Amino acid sequence: MWSGAISFGLVNVPIKLYSAVSKKTVRFHQLNGETGSRIAQKRVDSVTGDEVPYENLVKGYELTKDRYVLISPDELETLEPEKSRTIDIEDFVDLADIDPVYYDHPYYLVPDKGAAKAYGLLLNAMQESGRVAIARVVLRSKEQLVAIRPARDGSVLMMETMIFADEVVPREDIDGLPEAEELKVSDREVQMAQQLIESLVTDFEPARYKDEYREKVLALIEAKAEGAEIVAQPEAPTPTAVPDLMAALEASLAAVSSSEKKKSKSESREKAAAK
Repeated sequence: MWSGAISFGLVNVPIKLYSAVSKKTVRFHQLNGETGSRIAQKRVDSVTGDEVPYENLVKGYELTKDRYVLISPDELETLEPEKSRTIDIEDFVDLADIDPVYYDHPYYLVPDKGAAKAYGLLLNAMQESGRVAIARVVLRSKEQLVAIRPARDGSVLMMETMIFADEVVPREDIDGLPEAEELKVSDREVQMAQQLIESLVTDFEPARYKDEYREKVLALIEAKAEGAEIVAQPEAPTPTAVPDLMAALEASLAAVSSSEKKKSKSESREKAAAK
């Protein structure tokens, strides 16, 4: 989707950029429920009701209700960052110093023809140092702050577009956050919560986690396309606050222990049957 070079001091590493994700959203069109025809979106003047030609459109920034500062496309174009084909590394930081809230969209950085050695140099040097590069790049006429890091298996460089600091909502702006005094719990409660956490620890296997809602939507579409009658599902009960935290922890640990015993017995039976 983009090609250029990583600028690393006086070293340029020619690369190609590929999106690392392909969202699987189920997309619907708007139709007229009576005719089944597609709905056309029109640009209409809210006062006159007349359709507005594309060339007459300008952007307006609302100062107060119905008061706008008009900005033309030409005026905005003069502010666009200078088009560049380089990803300019500004700093190197520790990965642990970056809060995940700043990450936006991941990409793969792949070496262009003849750039494998320079690419390998940067990849291996970053892998050994454990550092992440903070850089800037212009994508789609917008300057992006990005983080460049080796993938976990060390086979490729990844680039993540980042959120700027003033785009992150400050915690003090969030209503309902409890005071420090309200967060205090006993050592016994913390110990039991840690036991519950440890009982659920496993290796992270991304393929285990499915978008169940999307799968249900696709199954619904297939069923309706085949003429099946759809029955509404009962509404899930609303979760309620736990009245006794200690009792809930004890019950959770007991349930996990019981589940593990059943799993162990089942595995023993399967091994015996296999013999």
